Amino acid sequence: MVLSAAMGARARASDVCVRDARYRHVVLRPLLTVGYGNRELDEVLALLCAHAVRYLIDVRSTPYSRFNPAFSRDHLATALERAGVHYVFMGDTLGGRPDDKACYDEAGHVDYLACRDHPAFKGGFERLRSAFEQDAGAAIFCSELRPENCHRTKLIAEAMAEMGVPVAHIDANGSLTSHSAVMERLHDAQISLLGGPSEATRSRRAIAAF
Repeated sequence: MVLSAAMGARARASDVCVRDARYRHVVLRPLLTVGYGNRELDEVLALLCAHAVRYLIDVRSTPYSRFNPAFSRDHLATALERAGVHYVFMGDTLGGRPDDKACYDEAGHVDYLACRDHPAFKGGFERLRSAFEQDAGAAIFCSELRPENCHRTKLIAEAMAEMGVPVAHIDANGSLTSHSAVMERLHDAQISLLGGPSEATRSRRAIAAF
C-alpha cells in the first residue's frame, strides 16, 4: 500500500528526470538519501516515517559514532526495528572509505570515478538499484547532514541518476530536494574554488595516507 507520505514525497521530487525507458511508464517513489549530522535519533526516525522509508541502507564505511553513539550500528538497528524500518549495512561495498588503494588519488582523496569501476561497488550498486525497482521504500544513510558534502550524493546518487533512477535527498531542513538541485549547489561551490579540483568526483578531504 502506498502511504500518503510517500505520495507527498513523490510530488515534491517530481522534477527528477527519469531517463531510463524501463522507469518511464512505472510510477515509483524516488530513491532517498539522508544524513544525521547534528540530528537526534528521534528526529531521524520521524523523518523516515514522514517519507515512508521502509529500508535504511547504511553506507558508512565505519558504522559507528563516537560523538553520537545513538547512531552506532547495533543501537541504530534496534531503534529502527522498533520503528518498523529494516536496517541494511552496505558500507563494505558502497562506503566512502574503500579498502582498495586503487580507489584513491595520489593525494589520498577518494576518486569516485575509480570507485564506480570497482567490482565491490558494482555489486552494491546493483543491489541498491534492485531495491528501487522493487519500490522497496529505501533511503541511503550516512553521517553528513548536507547531501552535497557526502559521498552518498557525489558517488552513489550520481551513479544512480545517470542510470535513470530518480533520486531525492532529505535535506538539512527535512524537506526533499531533487538530486539535480543538490548537484547544482555542489557545482556552485566548486566555482568559488577558482578552478580547484572538482568536489563532484572526489572526496572533500584526503582520508588516506600513501
